[in-house]
Amino acid sequence: MRDALLDTNIIKHFLAGDPDTIEAFRRARRLCINTVVLAELLTGFALGSRPDANRRLLSRLLSSPRVSLLTMGPETAEHYADICTRLRRKGRPIPTNDMWIAASAREHGLVLFTRDAHFQEVDGLLTASSVDQLLP
Repeated sequence: MRDALLDTNIIKHFLAGDPDTIEAFRRARRLCINTVVLAELLTGFALGSRPDANRRLLSRLLSSPRVSLLTMGPETAEHYADICTRLRRKGRPIPTNDMWIAASAREHGLVLFTRDAHFQEVDGLLTASSVDQLLP
């Protein structure tokens, strides 16, 4: 199984008990979350009806030795600038947070595990939407 950066929607599917997502998490060697995904999750929790329960589930996920939290720095910013420029030139922009998520995945050579099809517009980004696509 390839190492993957988790998009926000994948973690939501995991927290909701989606069997395919749970299987992918179970089989993964290494899963990563970046600070943008973390911020999106915390915002959603704060606006939702179960903030404390969701925070506890997220804490359990983050405490796994197979889960890493990635921060972003100058190299991520370089990837972001390249992604943003290319998408604008193609006339195919995607949301700003998603460009940061894509930049982080590219920087670390990770497959982006997501259900958002617009990530396929990002040059040099490997994506997967199911456990089968994460297999080498």
